[in-house]
Amino acid sequence: MEKKKPLKRHKALQALSRQHHFGLLFSWKLRKGFNKNIEIERLSEYAKWFFQHEIKPHFSDEEKYVFPILGKDNVLIERALKEHRRIKRLFNDSRNPDKSLSRLEEELDAHIRFEERILFNEIQKVATEEQLEKIEEIHLHLGKTPDYHDPFWE
Repeated sequence: MEKKKPLKRHKALQALSRQHHFGLLFSWKLRKGFNKNIEIERLSEYAKWFFQHEIKPHFSDEEKYVFPILGKDNVLIERALKEHRRIKRLFNDSRNPDKSLSRLEEELDAHIRFEERILFNEIQKVATEEQLEKIEEIHLHLGKTPDYHDPFWE
């Protein structure tokens, strides 16, 4: 089997890629929670916290500073925006949390892999140095998100 090379990410996009890593961890933690039969209320509380601290600002930054590089009519951007809307709905769906959190875990994971493997590579190809500098400048403020108070996944 052929081993894939790690993706070379432009340093301006590295902070967003680090946030993607936290999103993948979120999905992993939800899977662990489901496998351990953790109460759905605890998983829902974690999802609410993660949405406010990570997803909401991350999506906002991507939509405001990164996606315009390719333009709103680009098929990859259309897909990313559609997935953002769907993921937001899953985070905010309180009618059937078992189902929505299960779907969220899968869809967020797939979305992040799409952005990392396809979308960000396209953005890196066409972005100007000024655009990349602006993205990097905006993300210099990113600090470590506080640890969540209930490590149910351990």
